[in-house]
Amino acid sequence: MHYWKDLAEVPGGFGPSVVTIGNFDGVHRGHQQVLSQLITAAQEDGCAAVAVTFEPHPAKVHRPESAPEQIMGLEDRLETLEATGLDGVLVMHYTLELAANTPEEFVRKVFVDTLGASKVFVGHDVRFGKGNSGDLETMKQLGEQYGFSVAVINEFGSDVPGPHIDSAVANGSNAVDRRCSSTWVRELLNDGDVQTAEQVLGRPHRVRGEVVHGAARGRALGFPTANLAPAATGFIPADGIYAGWMTDAAGRRWPAAISVGSNPTFEGVSRQVEAHVIDRPEEAPDDFDLYGQMVVVEFVDRLRGMVAYKGPEALVHQMRLDVQQTRDVLKAAG
Repeated sequence: MHYWKDLAEVPGGFGPSVVTIGNFDGVHRGHQQVLSQLITAAQEDGCAAVAVTFEPHPAKVHRPESAPEQIMGLEDRLETLEATGLDGVLVMHYTLELAANTPEEFVRKVFVDTLGASKVFVGHDVRFGKGNSGDLETMKQLGEQYGFSVAVINEFGSDVPGPHIDSAVANGSNAVDRRCSSTWVRELLNDGDVQTAEQVLGRPHRVRGEVVHGAARGRALGFPTANLAPAATGFIPADGIYAGWMTDAAGRRWPAAISVGSNPTFEGVSRQVEAHVIDRPEEAPDDFDLYGQMVVVEFVDRLRGMVAYKGPEALVHQMRLDVQQTRDVLKAAG
């Protein structure tokens, strides 16, 4: 997949292409449906399939005080977009200068002059250009003017079971017919419902970060953890203990019991993500030195909330139970 960080990086004469535009935060199942149709159309027409997205999120530029927390960092977004089968992704640096482009200026510079678009896929509620003054009708008019067609896609209406549906009665008739959205994913992660978030995303939610030195309490208690730096990317779910996976820089994927919170037993104050790898084969200690490495932590299920225990002994007893439950959950999840 081609990755361009600026219009000038796209080769001259590129095209024809089939293009869509969006933030694609989370690259959830709704996004995947749009991209699947885009790719199919591009293949049928013998064109390149290209997605145009932005970094940072436009809300961070226009209203930084209320901008939503991003579900995934740019590296994970690009990796997930590539997995859909796209031929190229253009990541435009979002600035007030870019936002000042009229709808026609934006379409001409990006879709026509740079990407040679023959078809543009958009949602029915598309907004673009200065002050979000461009809409679907504007796009169709510009398509007629510049020679590209416009395809309108209704995003995925999910059959994901509701987060509070009893599994014994969740038989399909109780499905929530809710449009997949990044907002919904954030709501689920805020509640710690990583299982339903996985169904909306189409894969386990993940965060990525550098392993840094912590207080070493886990190691002292017999449960060494990989502590992610505060600058880790990805939406941190609600405080609690989770079953999941950790992938190291070498691509090795390990089962892990994951802690999210501030270590209330020891009166911690700052939130952090810690992953305790379980059941790894015996190997030289140097082979598992993760300090300074970028790792990926995936969340499969929330086991419990964060609790302050009366001393280390009670905490160690609970941690043993958490590790066994993690094994059971991951085994059941395949």
